[in-house]
Amino acid sequence: MTDLKTGTILSGRPGSGAHRVVALCGPYLSGKTSLLESLLYATGAIGRRGSTRAGTSVGDGSLEARKRSMGTEINIASVDYLGDQWTFLDVPGSIEFQHDSFAALAVCDTAVIVCEPSPERVIALSPLVKYIEDNRIPHLFFINKIDSAEGRVRDMLAALQTVSSRKLVLRQVPIRRPTSDGGEETIGYVDLVSERAYRYQSNGASDLIEMPAEVLPRESEARREMLETLSEFDDALLEQLIEDVAPEKSLIYRDLHDEFGADKISPVLLGAGDRENGVRRLLKALRHDAPFVGETAKRRDLPSNGVAMAECFKVLHQAHAGKISLCRVWSGTLTEGQSLGSQRIGSLFRPFGQRLDKIGEAKAGELVALAKIDALSAGQSISAAGIAPTADFPPAESPVFTVSLAAKNRNDEVKLSGALQKIVEEDPSLVWEARAETHELLLKGQGEMHLKVAVEKLAGRYNVAVETVAPKVAYRESITAGASQHARYKRQTGGHGQFADIKVEVRPLPRGSGFRFVDRIVGGVVPRNFIPAVEEGLIDYLKEGPLGQPVVDLEVALVDGQYHAVDSSEMSFKMAARIAMTEAMPKCKPVLLEPILKVTVAAPSESTSRIQRLISGRRGQLLGYDTRPGWTGWDEVSALMPESEVADMIVEIRSVTQGVGTYRTEFDHLQELTGRGADRIVEEAKKRAVA
Repeated sequence: MTDLKTGTILSGRPGSGAHRVVALCGPYLSGKTSLLESLLYATGAIGRRGSTRAGTSVGDGSLEARKRSMGTEINIASVDYLGDQWTFLDVPGSIEFQHDSFAALAVCDTAVIVCEPSPERVIALSPLVKYIEDNRIPHLFFINKIDSAEGRVRDMLAALQTVSSRKLVLRQVPIRRPTSDGGEETIGYVDLVSERAYRYQSNGASDLIEMPAEVLPRESEARREMLETLSEFDDALLEQLIEDVAPEKSLIYRDLHDEFGADKISPVLLGAGDRENGVRRLLKALRHDAPFVGETAKRRDLPSNGVAMAECFKVLHQAHAGKISLCRVWSGTLTEGQSLGSQRIGSLFRPFGQRLDKIGEAKAGELVALAKIDALSAGQSISAAGIAPTADFPPAESPVFTVSLAAKNRNDEVKLSGALQKIVEEDPSLVWEARAETHELLLKGQGEMHLKVAVEKLAGRYNVAVETVAPKVAYRESITAGASQHARYKRQTGGHGQFADIKVEVRPLPRGSGFRFVDRIVGGVVPRNFIPAVEEGLIDYLKEGPLGQPVVDLEVALVDGQYHAVDSSEMSFKMAARIAMTEAMPKCKPVLLEPILKVTVAAPSESTSRIQRLISGRRGQLLGYDTRPGWTGWDEVSALMPESEVADMIVEIRSVTQGVGTYRTEFDHLQELTGRGADRIVEEAKKRAVA
C-alpha cells in the first residue's frame, strides 16, 4: 500500500499481487453468503451464482448449515482480481457461533459489516461492532438489500452511528423512483466523491447515467456532510471548506484512504448482494483502501520480518484429511516439507468453500490450510521458535446453555469422548465435562442451536448418536435440628462375628460449612484404629440422605462406644456409623437445599425492564443494575437465581434482546427449598432409588 502523504510503499499496492483477507460479517439473515456469491461471480471465481435456498452456494456448504439455511462455521474462498489476491471469510451471523466470527476477524485486514436497511435491527450489530472497534480493525458498512429498503438511508445512518464510535462516512446516496403501488424502489446510486450517477443492472456492472435532477439536493447535502467529517482529520481540507473552495477529488480519496486505514472512519456503501448491485463498487473500495498484511501485522504486534510465521485461527477434523489447521501467514513463506520448530509442514491447501485445493507454498498474507499438525490449535502461532499462543486472539465466551449427553449405543461411550474432544477443538466455545455430583456427561455452549449443531456433528461426522436431556440440578440436603443416636451392629455367622457399638451426636452447621467429624472418645472405649472407619461410614452415608440428595452442613461427633476384642473390625464400625445416621437423620428435620447462582445479564438498555421482569418471573432476587463497563447503551442486571431457573433462560433473554443478550453466572450459596417444588424433587429421587 502506498502512503499518499510520503509516497513510500508500506507493504503492497493495488495490482501488486499481494494477498489481503476480508471478513464478511453481520447478523443472521443480513445476506452475507449471497454477497459472497456475488463477489465470487464478479471476480470470475465462479461462472454462475449459487443460491443459499437451493443449497448451491459456495458458502454455508456444510450439512448443518444447509439444513438450517444459516451459517454455522467459517466459509472461505480465495480469488484473483485485477492483479490482487483476496480471501473472503463469510462468518456466521448468529451470536451462538460468534467465536468463529471473532476468530476470523482476528486474522483479517478489513471487515465488511453487512446489515439490512432496518434501523430497528441495528442493535443486533452491537457485539460485533464492539469487538471490531476494540481491536482497531478497519471496517466499512455495506447496507444490503437496498432494493427492499422502505425507510431513508439517512435514518439508517443515524441508527448505525448509535452502535459505532467511529465517524460514519456515507459514500453513496440512492436513486429512487416511484412504484405503481405508491412506494419507491432503489434503481441506482450517486457516488459522492466522483459525483457520478449509476443505474443498477442485474448480474452485471452498473451503467453510468446522467445525474437525475431530483437527486441533486440530497447529493449535495450528503457530500457536504462527508467532506465535513473528513475535514476533522485534515486541516488542509478544513481550510478549503471554510474558504468555500471545491477540494480536488484526489485529496478526498487520499483522506478516505488514510482515515479508513487508521480506523478513524467507517465508510458506508449501499447494494443488494443477491442481485449483484453495488458489489463491484464494494470491490473497488476494498482494492484501493484495504490494508495489506504488513500493516495488519503491525496493528497486532506480530512479526513481518520475512521469517516464516503463521497463526492458526480455526481447526477442522475431516474424515479424509485428518486434522486441518486454518492459518494466516504473517511473514515469510511456508512450503511443503518445511520444518518449523519441531513441526514438519505436510500438505498445504487453499480452501474454497468445502473444497481444499493443494498448493506448493503460501506467502505472507495468504490464508492456508495445514494438514496433520496435531500440536497446533486455534490461537497459536507456528514459527522456527516453535508453537506459542497469540496474545490478542479472542478467548471463548463462557457457556450459557447446557445439555446432558448419553450415547444411544453404550458401546460408543469411549468413542463419544474422543469425538467430543475433536468438536471442542474445532469450536472452543463448546465445553464438555463429566459432572460427578449428578453422574452426567454435560455439553455446554452458546445457545440451543449451537448445541443442536454440535450433536448433529457427533452423529453425522463421527458416527456417534447421542440422546440429550436437560441437565440435573445438584440439589443438597441438610438438617435444621440436632439429635443423639446410639447404634449397634452385631452379626454372628460362625467363627469370628462382627460387633460395633457407637453413640453419635449430630448438629447442624452454618451454610457452606460442609461436613465436620469430631472425635470425643476418651478412655479407649473405641480403639483409635477403628475411629477412621466410623468417619468413613458417616461420609459414605452422606452421599444420599433421606431426601435422596447428598447431605451437607452438619457436624457428627463420636462420643461413646463399645468394642469386642475378637469380633470388632473396621467394617463393623463402618456399618454401625451408617446405621446411626440412618436412624438419626429423620430426627434432625432434614430440608432440601437448592443451589443459588449470582447471575449477571448483559443487554441493551432498552431491554433492561424486560430482563428484570424475566428474572422476577423465574424466582430471581434482583440486586440492581448498572451500565455495562465499556459498552455504550448497554446495562448489566444482577440477581440471585435458583440454578433450576437458569438452565434455559438464555432462550428467553435472546428473544427480548434481538438475539444479542447474554449472561454469566457464579455459584453463590445453597438455600432451603420448600413447598411443591421440594416435594416434586423428593418424589423424583424416590422413583430413581426404586428404579
